[in-house]
Amino acid sequence: MMMMLRSLSRPLERCLGVRAGGDALMWHADLKPHASGDFSIAVVQANNCLEDQSQVFTSPFATYVGVYDGHGGPEASRFVNKHLFPFLHKFATEQGGLSADVTKKAFNATEEEFLRLVKRSLSVRPQIASVGSCCLVGAISIDVLYVANLGDSRAVLGRKASGDKENTVVAERLSTDHNVGVEEVRKEVEELHPDDSHIVVYTRGVWRIKGIIQVSRSIGDVYLKKPEFYRDPIFQQFGNPVPLKRPVITAEPSILIRKLKPQDQFLIFASDGLWEQLSDEAAVNIVFKNPRAGIARRLVRAALQEVAKKREMRYSDIKKIKKGIRRHFHDDITVIVIYLDKHRGSFCNKRTKQNAMGCTVAPVDIYSFNAGGIG
Repeated sequence: MMMMLRSLSRPLERCLGVRAGGDALMWHADLKPHASGDFSIAVVQANNCLEDQSQVFTSPFATYVGVYDGHGGPEASRFVNKHLFPFLHKFATEQGGLSADVTKKAFNATEEEFLRLVKRSLSVRPQIASVGSCCLVGAISIDVLYVANLGDSRAVLGRKASGDKENTVVAERLSTDHNVGVEEVRKEVEELHPDDSHIVVYTRGVWRIKGIIQVSRSIGDVYLKKPEFYRDPIFQQFGNPVPLKRPVITAEPSILIRKLKPQDQFLIFASDGLWEQLSDEAAVNIVFKNPRAGIARRLVRAALQEVAKKREMRYSDIKKIKKGIRRHFHDDITVIVIYLDKHRGSFCNKRTKQNAMGCTVAPVDIYSFNAGGIG
């Protein structure tokens, strides 16, 4: 694990991904090795600037996955993509390995560093105070899985069913959706603000905190966490300030630690763009019933086919819609599928171990990357 994390201090290498045929806004890497098996990654852009960012770091001993779904702009998700894993490395080194405490410290350090960036940039880019990102991280180290998240990106495990249903797979959600569309989350937010009857408001077809944001936890969104920002004259010129008595969202991650078992088949890490279209069970069944190569791309396409079906369109028509306009049809979608061969007792050969060292980072912007520009 330490060997892999040391590489984070060096410039990230872009993975050998390719444009998906016929869709200038999709990018994918069909199949690559990691310490426990294979992984596949795919991204489709809907926003004018891609707000989803993602990365996979692998070594012979550990695998790290990050999916960061930005909102209000790409700045926060790009920042997390650059800083969170190095903080994980720093605190894991200091404390002798990964733990819940190490993970919380890394999330907090990323949040504090982004706050410093906002303070430095406010006079030039006041809108940066309203930019934020969901944050989903997975780590596999010595047969232990760690999942930490803020917001509504989601990690789902596919595991073999027991008993008479051995040829079927069961979906097990490993992360918590911090979205006030979920009744339990809505109640949690309301209980934290008993003196504010309008802390959660139903507007524009969904529940939103202060009528603005759906997620209750994130990196960034500083104007909803720090009262001094809504009072700042520079920010007041930029937008509609929200009077705050206290922070209305937090950067405290939910963390799950789980020992991997022989029946655990694969993991799906994805931004909410996927889960808005596919249920956990539908996604898990697609992975279970199809070949590995290109499986993340297959999930993205299944989601886009659902989008087309809802709009009474053809999938081929969705692919022709330009970035920005396409956001009216679906969100940015990032999918990473991690197969768990080693933990099912299969042989993990020396060559696979050697090839498992590296990093895969999706392009910063799919449209620019596919057009031959800066990715």
